[in-house]
Amino acid sequence: MIDIAWNSFTPWSALAGGLLIGLAAAGFILLNGRIAGISGILGGLLTPRSSDIGWRVAFIAGLVIAPIVWIIAGDLPEIRIEAGYPMIIFAGLLVGIGTRFGSGCTSGHGVCGISRLSPRSLVATVCFMATGFVTVYLVRHVFGG
Repeated sequence: MIDIAWNSFTPWSALAGGLLIGLAAAGFILLNGRIAGISGILGGLLTPRSSDIGWRVAFIAGLVIAPIVWIIAGDLPEIRIEAGYPMIIFAGLLVGIGTRFGSGCTSGHGVCGISRLSPRSLVATVCFMATGFVTVYLVRHVFGG
């Protein structure tokens, strides 16, 4: 049975957030000719070319600074993670490895690739989502987590 936390159901703010992400991704590709895929942007910093460093650092800095600005403007929503640090680190490493094998992450394939009608991105996003669904089902219902 699915239990929906109706107090946390916020379709208007979710719609606004989705629109902002879409506009930012569209603006990024139109103004810079680059895909706003986080793993590709971060990966480019690991093997930098001098002409690429500035915008990559600015993009990552924006991701880090945005929550700080939110805290100044008001309280952040409560974040509850029901896992310990070893599991979070392990999961992060798995995501990192997966983005290298998948040649991108959900932001690159799911937001930017699908909007460009990329068949490869459609397949990658379906694989990401299906894996997520199966993982949640196994952890919550089969293994009893």
